[in-house]
Amino acid sequence: MTTAILAIDQGTTNSKAVLVSTDGIILARGAAAVGIEHPQPGWVEQDPLRLRDSVYEAIAACLGAGPKVEILGLALSNQRESVTVWDAATGEPLGPVVSWQCRRTAPDCAALTAAGHADRVQALTGLPIDPMFPGPKMRWLLDRVPAGSTPRLGTIDAWLIHCLTGGAVHASDASNAARSQLYDLNARAWSDALCALFGVPKSALPEVRDSAARFGETRGVPGLRDGIPIAAAIGDSHAALFGHGAFNPGDGKVTFGTGSSIMTTLPAFIAPERGITTTIAWSIAGRATYAFEGNILVSAASLPWMAGMLGLEDVQALTDLAATAEPGGPGFVPAFVGLGAPYWQSDARALFSGITFNTTRAQMARAATDSIAFQVHDVFEAMAAQSPAPLGKLYADGGPSRNAFLMQCVADMLDHALIQCDAPEASALGAAYLAGLTLGVWPDLDAIAALPRAGNTIAPRPSDAKARLAVWRDAIYRSTVPSPSSKGE
Repeated sequence: MTTAILAIDQGTTNSKAVLVSTDGIILARGAAAVGIEHPQPGWVEQDPLRLRDSVYEAIAACLGAGPKVEILGLALSNQRESVTVWDAATGEPLGPVVSWQCRRTAPDCAALTAAGHADRVQALTGLPIDPMFPGPKMRWLLDRVPAGSTPRLGTIDAWLIHCLTGGAVHASDASNAARSQLYDLNARAWSDALCALFGVPKSALPEVRDSAARFGETRGVPGLRDGIPIAAAIGDSHAALFGHGAFNPGDGKVTFGTGSSIMTTLPAFIAPERGITTTIAWSIAGRATYAFEGNILVSAASLPWMAGMLGLEDVQALTDLAATAEPGGPGFVPAFVGLGAPYWQSDARALFSGITFNTTRAQMARAATDSIAFQVHDVFEAMAAQSPAPLGKLYADGGPSRNAFLMQCVADMLDHALIQCDAPEASALGAAYLAGLTLGVWPDLDAIAALPRAGNTIAPRPSDAKARLAVWRDAIYRSTVPSPSSKGE
């Protein structure tokens, strides 16, 4: 019987399950949607039980679509910085999943920054104080836990490991812990000082393990036998980087989706100076690989919104219209939930600037597509200023990476070749490869690097991309200047 690894990729809007053979070939896929709620402006949350059930549904769809196989192990990649809380005794949720997109802790973050904690937090964790990150969100959840409960806190990998093991294991991997603002990247441990700062008890946090490690065995998962080892866990952006085989310093990737994650591998830990973060890309056999990262809060999510505003059928129609735009036109900043890297302005606002009577619908569409390329450019500019290694191979993944026009805009703006990956399941594949290391399917990174990968290289072309940067810079300035009504608040 064919043997395979079952990889789960739990994302912001859907959960995927992928069967990967021991020669690295995808045998079957399954997916299920996950709902998102916005109970107040700027608040974003999900139902933890619905999230769990979507994983079960994706597994059922995948197994139903594929050949009969022997599953050697499970691998998990997950949306990062989203957190939840559940009861240690009953396993029942004690609150919602507070999404990585959620801004409800903006006042808490502002207070911590005003109190002078930002530099210390960044030196220990590689992260700025921003509502995106879990520390303040964990405190928010704990403040609303019913009396008499014994809370367990965790990112989505920890919640799913709890569910998949029937509540037997409370664990997370190093890549997810590194995004929590509670984990000391140099000491490779939960920080007493950071837990005290954010008001989070260490007793509620999961045990941190390597990304390629055993996280227990399945128990009570619909459609799966008990006893299948969970052999890897890793954040989805990290998993994609690993799946591409970006193992050399300077190699990087851009994952396009609701937001965008941009990562480049580093030879060692480097505390970032401005604009970007440092993170643990993955951990294997007790050894961490580090990476620079820039997180764009709203990337391709702006495109369906713009298509609707212009009365277009879909995103493809939007990019087709953008391709016809005459030179010039307005700037557009998609700061619907503030701006992430490299600006980190939680109170920035979305806007168009420079609209005139001569502005066309095509130029409006082009401003929206350009905003993605400009944000990626600005993150790489910050990385290049701080990285000891030049930019190497650059991969693109995620659904929007299949749009040729959009990827050409990015390559032109960066003036760097972009490898457009054919497999949209880069995160699931990366998690599967890590599980294969744990299970002995592949002996080392060289064997994983040698696995077949299909992709299309997009070379940069001469364009007026650099000239349009001035319009973008002006739009960013206007987006981040406080309005008169906010002065003095």
